[in-house]
Formats: sequence, structure tokens, C-alpha cells
Amino acid sequence: MKIMPNRLDRGFQLYQEEFEKKALEILRSGWYVLGREVSSFEEEFAAYTGGKHCIGLASGLDALWIAFRVLGIGKGDEVIVQGNTYIASVMGITINGATPVFVEPDEYFNIDASQIEEKITGKTKAILVVHLYGQASNMDIIMEIARKHNLRVVEDCAQSHGARFRGKMTGTFGDIGCFSFYPSKNLGAFGDGGAIVTDDSSIADDVRIFRNYGSEKRYYNKVVGTNSRLDELQAGLLRVRLSHMQELEEEKRKICSRYLAELCHPDIILPDTREGATHIWHQFVIRTEQRQELIDYLNRKEIGTIIHYPIPPHLSEAYQYLNVCRGSLPVTEHYAETVLSIPLYNGMTDEEQNFVIDAINAF
Repeated sequence: MKIMPNRLDRGFQLYQEEFEKKALEILRSGWYVLGREVSSFEEEFAAYTGGKHCIGLASGLDALWIAFRVLGIGKGDEVIVQGNTYIASVMGITINGATPVFVEPDEYFNIDASQIEEKITGKTKAILVVHLYGQASNMDIIMEIARKHNLRVVEDCAQSHGARFRGKMTGTFGDIGCFSFYPSKNLGAFGDGGAIVTDDSSIADDVRIFRNYGSEKRYYNKVVGTNSRLDELQAGLLRVRLSHMQELEEEKRKICSRYLAELCHPDIILPDTREGATHIWHQFVIRTEQRQELIDYLNRKEIGTIIHYPIPPHLSEAYQYLNVCRGSLPVTEHYAETVLSIPLYNGMTDEEQNFVIDAINAF
């Protein structure tokens, strides 16, 4: 039995008839950019998150860098962010000329809130909170620190659609929530897509103008903006998947509950969930000191895995100019050397999960 780490076709097959009907409806409409599907999705996704405004964009990375741009954060400013994130989180900061200041993660793979204050300087303007792998971060403490020091809060929710902290959904705590709809996400499109969620009407207006060449009215440009628009086809297909989010989330929780209950190996550490937080399981991430041996063993059994992420941003070639040396973030670096994502996707069968569980337990 060959098992891939992710199966996007299964998610399509679950609602194939609905997806195909919606795609044909949009293709036949003759309207493909900033039309009814985008505005309807924006309303529905805002309602889903509990936010007041949603603005569809071309990608999750666009959501991040545009968020900092409209907040006026740039050259000479510092933004605090966890070290163990995907490099796109950091790019959202540096594209604007600002400097990322890295903080170690906690045992839940999210930013260690207890270490934030010691990194605040006179140049600090914001905290970027990454709800990694689908679990909500410790937002009570983070928001308290932000209010105390008058800092902006941007949430990277690329992996946390639907995750909550003490009943409130990620993306609605800070000034701006940034979402990705890349196909592998829990709310995935069939190509690139992203969005910003905010309760601030002024920020929402600025983002709407900025995403469309800086234009509020055609050919009348208020600012030098960009072209970053969620297209009609992706918006329509996202509306179909959004209507099934509850059942999709429940299916992944069921799969991960089995992993947590039945995976048992002395050399493997299973993920944990913070009190007060919910996990929507974008990935099921284990840790082991024998990672390469486990990968090789699972490969021989045709079980695919992915490392999220093998190189922390501060050690990437792209960010050598920051002069953050190896050893400066030991927890981040240790996670990078030991984390491993095992197969997880909607439509995963009991037989496939049995095969994965039995194989890992026999390692």
C-alpha cells in the first residue's frame, strides 16, 4: 500500500459534483475578476471567522506583506516573530524593509509568549503571531503584552482556519489576520489565494484599495498599490469548501484522535494541545531524534512524510544578512532537526491509517 503525506484529490472527490457545478457556473458567467463570487466569499469567510471585514487576495504571502505595508511598518522598524515558522512569515516583514526579531517556540510549536517582552526595544512596532500546524497560540498573554507596549498584532493564520483560543477564532485577536488558501490548507483553493480579516474599517478600506493597483475607482489611483486579487473561480470553489468546513474539521480531528490514542513508541514524541486552544490539524507533527532512520524506514514501506521545516528562516541563505548565527535559537533549531509530519488528509481511509499506525509502532 502506497500512502502519500497528503492527497488533494481526495478532498476534491468528497464534493466533486458541487465543485464542478460551481466552476461551470463561473466560467459561463463571463465575469472572472472581483465579482459576485469574491464579494460573497468575503462576506461568508468574515462571518465564519467572526471578523467584520474580509478582503480576498492573491496569496497568503501577499496578505502578510500587505498587512505590514498598510500598518506603516517598514525600514528601521522591528517585528517580533517565532523562529520556527515557514519563511513566508518572515518575508512578510522583510519585503517592507522591517527587521524580524526571533523568539523561541514553546512546546506547542507556537511562539513562547514568556520570551516576547525581553525582545522588545524602542524600534519594536509589532508582533507577528504564527498559529503553526493548526493550533491557536497563547493569545491572552500576547495581546496583554501588545496593549502594554502599544504594539500592533498581525496573525499568520495560513494553517489555522477555524482554530480558536478560549472560544475566539484565530485571525480576530489582533489588528489583522492573514490567511492562505493554498491547496494543501484545511480551507484550500485549487491554486493560490489568500485573504486579510480585520475589524478595523479603515484598514479594510486601505487593503481593498492597495490590492487593486491602489485604485478605489478605475484609473483613479490613490496610492502605489499592487495587483493582488482573489479571482472569481477560486472564490467560488472556496465557497463550496467553506460550506463543508465543520465536517472536514471533524474528520481530521477523528483521524488525529486515533493517532494520539494508538501511536506508541518510546522514541517518538506526539503533539500536544494547549489548554484553552483548539487544534484544526493542518499537520500532525511528531518529533524524534531518529528522524532520518524513521523516514528511510517509512519510505521502504511506501509511506510518505514531510519535514515542516528543515531550515529555520534565520539559517536560510536568504537571511544571512541578519547575522543570526547557528546556536542562537537552540529550541528552534532542535525542532528543525526532529519534526516530521506524517500522512494526514481528508478522505484518508481507516485501512490507510491502520497501515501508518502499525508501521510507526513497529519502527
